[in-house]
Amino acid sequence: MSGGQSWDRARWLWWAALAGGISYFVAVYMRLDGPAIWAWKAAGVGLLAVWAAANARSSDGKLIAAALAFGALGDWLLDSVGMLAGATAFATGHLIAIILYLRNRRPSLTSSQKLLAWVLVPLALLIAWGLTHEAEAALMGAAIAYTGGVAIMAATAWISRFPRYRTGIGAMAFLASDLFIFAGEGGTLSKDVTLLLVWPLYFGGQALIAWGVVNILSREATRS
Repeated sequence: MSGGQSWDRARWLWWAALAGGISYFVAVYMRLDGPAIWAWKAAGVGLLAVWAAANARSSDGKLIAAALAFGALGDWLLDSVGMLAGATAFATGHLIAIILYLRNRRPSLTSSQKLLAWVLVPLALLIAWGLTHEAEAALMGAAIAYTGGVAIMAATAWISRFPRYRTGIGAMAFLASDLFIFAGEGGTLSKDVTLLLVWPLYFGGQALIAWGVVNILSREATRS
């Protein structure tokens, strides 16, 4: 991630996003709340969205910026309005990301890559059920439905042409963060444990997704 590359516009936004997202772990650890904290929470991914928009030179560039923007909106809505509003924003972002990844499918896949893509969704649904089946039916249903969308996003990211060790791993980390949320809500793990895992996996995942997609699209645009 060295600086000075002509493809990368507004690098300061990238570093500001990392500063915002990483520093928010202090608020997580201290369990802070309130309007200023909600804005702080949304700032990391929000700045990633602005950075992606600044580097967007194509419709695909606009799609990743939009997907990140809905993620930031979801971050804010979860705390300021409620779970349903936040989940709706995230689901919209996942749908946009799925469209992006399907538009950029990898031309050829190995057998193991195909297997992972096909197995990921049912496996994630099974895990979500296992984490919440002893909780209220409404929580279990919501967990399974939402996990399906995140898992499809992660599977399509994995088979896209974007770097697997950035975008692909980032999408998997995003999925893992949501499963840890359900583990805490369903009582499988203590919330004291999941509290320390969810935000690093989520924000780290979003940052890797953004870096992988924007890097590829912007470099291609500067060569054309």
